[in-house]
Amino acid sequence: MRRYLHPLPEETSSIESPDKFTYPFCYTPHPLCVAAVNDFKSSLKQTFPSLETSGKMFGVLVVEIPEGRAYLAAFSGILEGCYHHPGFVPPILDLQDKNGHFFKEETEISEINQKIKTLDSERDAEEITALKYERRKRSIALQHWTFEHFLMLNAKKEQKDLLEIFRDYKSPLTVEQYKLRLKPTIGVPPGGAGECCAPKLLQFAYKEGMKPLCMAEFWMGPSPKDEIREEGNYYPACNSKCKPILSHMLQGLDVEENPMIARNKSVASQLKVIYEDSDLAVIYKPSGMLSVPGKDDDVPSVLLTAQELFPHAEGPIIVHRLDMDTSGLMVLALKESSYKNLQQQFIRHDTQKKYIAILEYKEHLLRIPQEGTIDLPLCPNAFDRPRQMVSHEHGKRSITRYKILGKCDKGVKVAFWPETGRTHQLRVHSVHPDGLGSPILGDNLYGHPSDRLYLHAEELHFSHPSTNEMLHFSYPSI
Repeated sequence: MRRYLHPLPEETSSIESPDKFTYPFCYTPHPLCVAAVNDFKSSLKQTFPSLETSGKMFGVLVVEIPEGRAYLAAFSGILEGCYHHPGFVPPILDLQDKNGHFFKEETEISEINQKIKTLDSERDAEEITALKYERRKRSIALQHWTFEHFLMLNAKKEQKDLLEIFRDYKSPLTVEQYKLRLKPTIGVPPGGAGECCAPKLLQFAYKEGMKPLCMAEFWMGPSPKDEIREEGNYYPACNSKCKPILSHMLQGLDVEENPMIARNKSVASQLKVIYEDSDLAVIYKPSGMLSVPGKDDDVPSVLLTAQELFPHAEGPIIVHRLDMDTSGLMVLALKESSYKNLQQQFIRHDTQKKYIAILEYKEHLLRIPQEGTIDLPLCPNAFDRPRQMVSHEHGKRSITRYKILGKCDKGVKVAFWPETGRTHQLRVHSVHPDGLGSPILGDNLYGHPSDRLYLHAEELHFSHPSTNEMLHFSYPSI
C-alpha cells in the first residue's frame, strides 16, 4: 500500500482539510489538490514520452491516513500499453492478467478473427458464418463477464457491479434482461466504464481504509483531434461513464453541494423583462440561470420564473434556449399560436442573433482575419456529455460568422452571428484550433473557470407573430 502513497509538499502543512469531499462533476480544485498536482505533473512527460504526442487524463486523491495526509495518483484507461506503472493505483479489474479469464477469452476471440481471415469468402461461406456467430456470442458473454467483475465499493463498504449500478441509475431492465439483448441499450455500461481516474482512486482508498478528502482530474499532453482539452486544465468527471458509478461510490461521504445549484438560485433575481405584450415577452437571462428546469425541481429557471411573472398567459412557452452560463436575450411566447409562429421563425432561421464574447487573450487573435466564417461540424461527445466535439464523420454542419472587435481589459472581444444553433456551437468554434483557437473567458468545459462565462446574447431580431412587424432588441452586458 505504501508504494502508492505520495507525500504532500511541505507548504501544505498550513492548509486545512476541506469540510466536505469534492463534488466531482463541477468543482474548483482544493489547494491541497493543486499542490499535489503541481508536485506530481512536473515529472510526467519525462517518465512517459508518449505524452508528447498523445494526451491522457490523470487524477489525484488526497487522503487521510494514520500518519497524516498524503495523495494517490491515477491515469484513465491504459498508459503506454500497460495498466500498471509505479506510483499509480492499480486498475479495479486487471484485463491484462495473462492467467485471468478476460485475457484468455480475448485471445481465443482473436484466434477466431485470424481464422476467418484465412478462409475463402465463397468456398467457406458457411464456416465463416458459424465462426462470426461464435465470435459475437463470446464477445457479448465476455463483455457481460467484465461488467459483473468490476465490483465497485462505496464509503459504506457496499459493493455493486457495473450492471447493477447502471441498471439502478439509468434503466428499469434487470440484469437477466440485459443478457438477453444482443445490442447495447439504455442502462448498459459503456465501454471503458470503471477505468477512469476517479473510480480507480476511490476504490483503492476504500479497500485500504483511507479517508478521501478531496480529488481533482487534469489533462496532460496534446488535445485529441476532435475533443477540446488543454494541458494542465482541471476537468470534471465525465457524465456517461462516471456519473452512475460515482453516484454509488460517493455514498457514505459528506459531499459538497453542486456549486451550480447555489449559483443558479442566487442569480434568479437578476432576470429582467425587457418587453411584453399579449403575444410574447422578451427577457434578459443572467449568466448561471437555467432556461428550463433540470433534475432539481427547486432550482429556479427562466420557465418557472416566467410562470410567476405571467400567471394569466396561456404559456409562457420557451421558444429557444440559452446555455445556463450564457447571459442575454430570450423570447417567450405567451400564447400557443404565438409559440408556433415564433418556433417556425427559429427553425427557418428567419431570426437573427448577435452574441458578444470575450476570448482569452492569445496573440494570434490579432493576426488572423478579423472577420470571417467558421464552418465546423459538431456532435455530442457520447462519453462526456454535455461536451460537444468536432466530427467530420458524425457531426452536423455548424456555421458561425465572427468579427474580432479588438482587445479589452479582460481579453479579446468578438462578435458572433450563429447561422445554425448547435449546442455549445460558439464555445467550440471559439476554442477549436480550426476555429479561433482560444476559449471564451470563463468556459469551464473547454477553457478555464472564471467569475462567469463571458458570452452574451446581445441582440435579437424577429417578426412579431401577430403584426409581422420586425422587432429589434438589444441589451449590452459584457
